[in-house]
Amino acid sequence: MSKFLNEKYQNLEVYVPGEQPQDMEYIKLNTNESPYPPAPSVIKAIDQAAVSDLRLYPDPECAGLIKKLACSYGVKPENIYLSNGSDDILNFAFMALSGFWGKVYFPEISYGFYQVYADLYQLDAVKVPLRPDFSIDYKDYCGVQGMVVIANPNAPTGLALSLEEIRKILDSNPDQVVIIDEAYVDFGGTSAVPLVAEYDNLLVVQTFSKSRSMAGARLGFAIANAELIADLNRIKYSTNPYNINRLTLLAGEAALDAADYYQSRCAKIIETRAYTASALEGLGFTVLPSLTNFLFVKSDHMGGQQLYEALKAKGILIRHFSSPKIQDYNRITIGTREQMNVMLDRIQEILRQDTSADWLNANTSKNRKDR
Repeated sequence: MSKFLNEKYQNLEVYVPGEQPQDMEYIKLNTNESPYPPAPSVIKAIDQAAVSDLRLYPDPECAGLIKKLACSYGVKPENIYLSNGSDDILNFAFMALSGFWGKVYFPEISYGFYQVYADLYQLDAVKVPLRPDFSIDYKDYCGVQGMVVIANPNAPTGLALSLEEIRKILDSNPDQVVIIDEAYVDFGGTSAVPLVAEYDNLLVVQTFSKSRSMAGARLGFAIANAELIADLNRIKYSTNPYNINRLTLLAGEAALDAADYYQSRCAKIIETRAYTASALEGLGFTVLPSLTNFLFVKSDHMGGQQLYEALKAKGILIRHFSSPKIQDYNRITIGTREQMNVMLDRIQEILRQDTSADWLNANTSKNRKDR
């Protein structure tokens, strides 16, 4: 740390992304990326002419993509905000929408960036404990004095609130912004977008990274009341009006035109998620019900850190969190069926080395037949 860094940032605890080691070839099940490529039309959109146009600035209003998004989600263009990934939107929201109280409420176990943003903007962060089953109690967010931020479905647990529960949070906080972060909603969740027409304090945030296979393109969007969107645009035009590049805008439009392709890929991931959950339960794992493209799991036979390290040694990356309340758990991204079978085989090898339990041999043969 240099002597020039402002002292108010010197103790900032940064967000740690999922690791990207380069020492060997890994099956990456640690960063919730899609195992499937973008739609062929998206790849085709990035042609030589598009690359040649990189000499030109992108449209700061993102008019073409915003129009298509508005049509896709049944809202008006003034209800759409685009940015360089959903993290950028959350950043601006924490910066500008926390309100009079300077306080923000979010689950104690959730997306790690929420705490980072709260610290960055010196907000009073209220981390609300989950229930013993890791679900969110909506009542904890009713009638609070500060902005509310909830990942729905939540990460890393994969559990979700109902629309009726979200509605109750909104009703009880008419003067506070409520952010519903829907990064994983396309894998079985229910979007709060229909509530935008009823509530001027609701900001729904989504991304192209997960269900649309564009994590590397960095494209996120928000849907909200027109005045909230105008607030976000005020921040955008005060920082970087060209925050989405030309190629990403083209890819985003092409992705919206390929809705059937992405729906079919989400269906495959959901099917593989159910298959993997069943197989892991057969190996003695506790598996939380998930509405995301990952599973949150705990082995009944070894610790989370031990399993993470053992799988990494065998070329498979999963995500381990050191927080005491979830240190026995790991988050496993859903890959292709073939990738998940490799992981399951490696887990069986690890468990066989770690235990001589008869149940493992019995379940190993059963799992192989089920595949």
